[in-house]
Amino acid sequence: MPVKIRLQRHGKKGKPFYWVVAADSRAKRDGKFLEKLGTYNPNTNPATIELNVDNSVKWLQNGAQPTDTARAILSYKGAMLKHHLWGGVRKGALTEEQVEEKFQAWLEEKEKAIAAKVSGLDKEKEKAKAEILKAEKEINEKRAAAAAVVEAPEGEVAEEATAESSEAAPVAEAATETVAETAAEAPAVEEAPKAEDAPVEEAPVEEAPKAEETPAAEAVVAEDTTKASAEEE
Repeated sequence: MPVKIRLQRHGKKGKPFYWVVAADSRAKRDGKFLEKLGTYNPNTNPATIELNVDNSVKWLQNGAQPTDTARAILSYKGAMLKHHLWGGVRKGALTEEQVEEKFQAWLEEKEKAIAAKVSGLDKEKEKAKAEILKAEKEINEKRAAAAAVVEAPEGEVAEEATAESSEAAPVAEAATETVAETAAEAPAVEEAPKAEDAPVEEAPVEEAPKAEETPAAEAVVAEDTTKASAEEE
């Protein structure tokens, strides 16, 4: 029966969690398995991996074939290295004690590398946090400066208005004094004579020309004279 070492998915949507299992290659991915060898959690940084190295080596020695992802996990935890060292024991090149010594030395180096990586990640987190705080501080300072710029013109306008009013007051007083002095020095205006007091000149009355006696009037007078002389005779 061909056996594969592969991942079986668990967890919830968006946060997968895997089991490392030895299963029949003909079984479904998330179906039955022969043995659970460990767990793999990719949601942490670095990823959290727990693995039974000795049992994984036994399955490898029995011909189990890991998938690419499972092989990377086995290499990360040293199962592939130990499987290789046990090949040297079978060939007589190494003893079991030498295998354990080499494997423990490798584990120590691996743990140091992991610790250095974790420390570097912590420093990066602190640095990122400090940069965020610095950026927030700069933003707050810019906002405060902008608010000060907005408020400054109102204060300047009030100060300028006060200064202008204080400067205009002496000028107005001086103008008032000048007008008063001019009015005092000006000669009194002579009053015009009233219409009643002014002498009225009488216009000369021209005598109307006497009416010239018309010829008709002369004739009437002559007739009256003739009648009077006839009566006297």
